[in-house]
Amino acid sequence: MLRAPLDSQAINANLTQYWRVSVVELTASTQSDLIELVTQGRAQAGDVIVADYQSSGRGRLTRSFEAPPGSALLFSFYIKPSRARSDWGWIPLMAGVSVAQSLSGVKARVKWPNDILINEKKISGLIAQVVNDGIVIGIGINVGMQVSEIPVPQATSLAIEGVLNISRNELLANLLATFENNFSKWDQGSDEIWPVYQGMSATLGQSVEVHYPDGRVEGGTAVSVSASGELVLADGVHVLAADIIHLR
Repeated sequence: MLRAPLDSQAINANLTQYWRVSVVELTASTQSDLIELVTQGRAQAGDVIVADYQSSGRGRLTRSFEAPPGSALLFSFYIKPSRARSDWGWIPLMAGVSVAQSLSGVKARVKWPNDILINEKKISGLIAQVVNDGIVIGIGINVGMQVSEIPVPQATSLAIEGVLNISRNELLANLLATFENNFSKWDQGSDEIWPVYQGMSATLGQSVEVHYPDGRVEGGTAVSVSASGELVLADGVHVLAADIIHLR
């Protein structure tokens, strides 16, 4: 069931009219495809592209992401927030919460900034890119991967965790509906996502190492997330873009 074919009709039938999901069998990257459509003025808020296989999938910090055909849920969607851009840093955090909330049958937690973990192993990651007056969010979830297909030992999948009774079609519809609910409240000025995020965070309260893109490394205790989505350390440092390692 986890590797059942993607079906745009089945997905769209379980969504509000805000979303329009298109399924492609093969593409280089749903993120690149949707960004190109937005740039050309050919995409609207609520457009979604989901692929059975990506040959050049992208993650954060220009990293690549690849999964065997049918083994992962790989998609990108476009939104146009009304809130001030200074608040947009919370959107990827909100997307991470939405992924974790949609993974029924497991206790998923969010690792700042963009990873979703089960038992400290990564099951999902995402990327958010500002394009024109909106944001394209790309998400990858390890669904049907077996242990032999997992790219690194620190990763897991729904199959490995014993969740077998959901299809990618159902998971995508559930996730988009969950995100829509969270996003609509936030976009109307509500900040109730903050305590929800804190309760699901695997990072807050942890001793961490911060690895910056320029090679700098610093340590500290993660204590909160700022109004703009930055990770705040106990010494007052605000981390905008970095890899976070949880120290045990």
